[in-house]
Amino acid sequence: MKAAVLRETYPGERRVAIVPALVPAMAKIGWQVVLEPGAGVSAGFADGDYTEKGAEIAASRAEAIGASDAVLQVRSLGANVDAGRRDLAHFKRGQVLIGLCDPLGQPQAVKDLADCGVTLFALELIPRITRAQSMDVLSSMATIAGYKAVLLAANHLPKMFPMMMTAAGTLTPAKVLVIGAGVAGLQAIASARRLGAVVQAYDVRPAVKEQIESLGAKFVQLDLDTANAEDKGGYAKALTEEQEQQQRAQLAQVIGHCDVVITTAAIPGRRSPLLVTADAVHRMAKGSVIVDLAAERGGNCELTQADQTIEVGGVTILGPTNLASEIPQHASQMFGKNLVTLLQLLTKKGELVIDLKDEVIRETLAAKDGQVQPQRLRDTLGLGPLTLPPEPAPVSHLA
Repeated sequence: MKAAVLRETYPGERRVAIVPALVPAMAKIGWQVVLEPGAGVSAGFADGDYTEKGAEIAASRAEAIGASDAVLQVRSLGANVDAGRRDLAHFKRGQVLIGLCDPLGQPQAVKDLADCGVTLFALELIPRITRAQSMDVLSSMATIAGYKAVLLAANHLPKMFPMMMTAAGTLTPAKVLVIGAGVAGLQAIASARRLGAVVQAYDVRPAVKEQIESLGAKFVQLDLDTANAEDKGGYAKALTEEQEQQQRAQLAQVIGHCDVVITTAAIPGRRSPLLVTADAVHRMAKGSVIVDLAAERGGNCELTQADQTIEVGGVTILGPTNLASEIPQHASQMFGKNLVTLLQLLTKKGELVIDLKDEVIRETLAAKDGQVQPQRLRDTLGLGPLTLPPEPAPVSHLA
């Protein structure tokens, strides 16, 4: 079987779905990599790096897609709304497509891919269970985003992070607040601590207090009833309007004493919760920095502008939406390893097998046989219940 690895067409996207070092691993489970020319260049990998590991180089994007049983992308249609649409004409019915496609935010894109007849695996839908951790690209990319957010904050802050005792006097450490203790938040806590900052962290889920404190940060306890603020997938659930107002008011008091605020709170498929009000920003000292990792879905900060760096009252507010792409080599390495592990699950004795009894496969499958598969997406699109293909007629062995 052949798998096409395509050059990413989303503006500013530097990652690639498979790095050269993973080509032998693909071959081991029965997949020959067919590379679109230049697919890995933005991540620092030349075409020759791939051919040395056994990959083929196609003449064009269309040829790579046409020659392959599966297409591997970082950003498929949905996560690449404009340029991704150009690939629809090249996909074949029954061809497997694996990539990020923002199914909860862009369900129509899943419908468009289903109409093309592709079998789509949306990487955002990988269930948050122990067995699927090695395939969880969202966690991998969040790890990189949390690390990079701290570096951005340190670069913009007119202070150093660590306490230093020098002949010229003692420099006090920077005070950092991380809001949201998911994968990105925990990595931001760890990275800020490594740089010597005094770190506090807040999460609406009380269960993460131990994780925060294990990294050397102080857990911010608000006077708020959030005992049922976590869903079965480990994500934070939406609060009531009254709870949100109380949360914002209490957080503003904490934020006013911080040099750096890094926000990471997100709810899949919904607008990012508003946690940092304009009032809270105005309470911060001049020179303070906010890095809003939830900017892509509206931001946790009221004043955030996606993909912009702005200054309000002397406070710098950054709204990056694709930080993982700024560290493309390691991001691609992690993304690719997650993807290869998923392909290994889908491959049995050199054949692609879609076993819907397997929870990971069933939950990640977004389109098959011309139909959108997850019922929650069908409900959003007004499609009604999933129609199963008819059972094959029994074959008579009588003469």
